Amino acid sequence: MKPAWDTLMEEFKDSKNVIVGDVDCTADGKSLCEANGVQGYPTIKSGDPSALEDYSGARDLDGLREFAKGLKPVCSPSNMDLCDAEGKAAIEKVMALSDDEIATQITDGEKQISDADETFNTSLEKLQNQYTELVKVKEDTIKAVKASGLGMLKAVQAHKKKAGAGATKEEL
Repeated sequence: MKPAWDTLMEEFKDSKNVIVGDVDCTADGKSLCEANGVQGYPTIKSGDPSALEDYSGARDLDGLREFAKGLKPVCSPSNMDLCDAEGKAAIEKVMALSDDEIATQITDGEKQISDADETFNTSLEKLQNQYTELVKVKEDTIKAVKASGLGMLKAVQAHKKKAGAGATKEEL
């Protein structure tokens, strides 16, 4: 993906509306990556720099190029002229809140996300343990059935069929 990304950065280097860049999360960019929830690499984010969203589309050059071409400035506090009436009203409602109210709502929202993530991970661990147990039961059952003579039963059945459909019990 790196060569495709480098090509994309070159293609959009003079764009007025789209910034395509990369950050080394293991070096100087570590704090930026942590602040934006980057947990694995490569991670692609897009949107308002203060509220980046995860990108989960195609990762080849054509897919990335198509996505980047569709990017444009969006309604935000710094681009109110791009907002419709509903967008302006939503921003104005938040702008009317005190800094403490905004901080509290951000903290609450981030806690809800964190709680959902923790619930997911706990449930996933339970499912993984259940899966491991089910695989063991399955493997043990298969082993026990084979050990009980399934192979011999199949061999005898095949032999009887091969010996002839018309043969009697005594002839076999």
